[in-house]
Amino acid sequence: MPVLNHSDYQAPFLLQNRHMLTIYPSLFRSIKPVDYQRTRITTPDEDFLDLDFSETGSDRIVVILHGLEGNSTRKYVLGMVRIFNEAGFDTVSMNFRGCSGESNKNLRFYHSGETGDLDTVVNYLISQKKYKAIHLVGFSLGGNVTLKYIGERGRDINEMIKSAVAISVPCDLKSSSAELEKKHNIIYMQRFVRSLGHKLVLKKAQFPEDVNLDDYDKIKSFRQFDDRYTAPMHGFKDALEYWEQCSSRKYLHQVNIPTLLINAKDDPFLGAGCFPYEIASGSEYFYLETPHYGGHVGFVRFGEDYYWSEQRALGFIQTV
Repeated sequence: MPVLNHSDYQAPFLLQNRHMLTIYPSLFRSIKPVDYQRTRITTPDEDFLDLDFSETGSDRIVVILHGLEGNSTRKYVLGMVRIFNEAGFDTVSMNFRGCSGESNKNLRFYHSGETGDLDTVVNYLISQKKYKAIHLVGFSLGGNVTLKYIGERGRDINEMIKSAVAISVPCDLKSSSAELEKKHNIIYMQRFVRSLGHKLVLKKAQFPEDVNLDDYDKIKSFRQFDDRYTAPMHGFKDALEYWEQCSSRKYLHQVNIPTLLINAKDDPFLGAGCFPYEIASGSEYFYLETPHYGGHVGFVRFGEDYYWSEQRALGFIQTV
């Protein structure tokens, strides 16, 4: 039942192109910064996570998870913080390991299926005894983490977690990686590989015997990167095993709280496996909305303070 066949998102006429919608927000969107209050928490493996809070005095909080190589200052995160603050919610923007401006302590950092750190954040919020409700909003990689986390826990999910929204999510990592290898996506792939390479340089300084950067310039795809770095650093045999175990798609049938996935049909990052219509059609809780336009974390709206994805996330969570 929860396949939402008729989305009301209409892309601006001049931006009805998947790459324009993807690139426009990062280049041209103007949004005021947020006055974050940073809290550093310790993880069970003696590493750290930096959390950026924006509080209104509410007893409801939204945990916001950024995408690959993002952080809490990205415009799409700030837009979500602002719309929820305006509606009376506290927010906490979670920076994945190594994404807060300082390399994390351990050799491992973050990846598409790492849900333990999100659980650490949830448990920290519960321990503060300030909130009656926790909601989750994740973008791209952070959306995959969000969906996997909810699905893994199924009926046993903590009762304080009331709902979730995931936006532009590569919920099938194999098909998404294949899509990003196509020629029309080369600019994005180069940018990701370059950014991840900067993190590995820092890791090599910390762990010179464990990180080999020889011929790094020959890496051109996620398959190559994940085979050489992500998989062995995080306990997987190879990229294929990593993608198989960490794709949130395989957990979606276990979702047991109201959850909305928004994936645009023109998203240049997403393969066919990232549109799980059959799972949503058989679910009571998992909703799938696939606007015709939107690009990757695009959903631009001119003449309004907030983008459609921000308005949609707030509306969905307010209905819970």
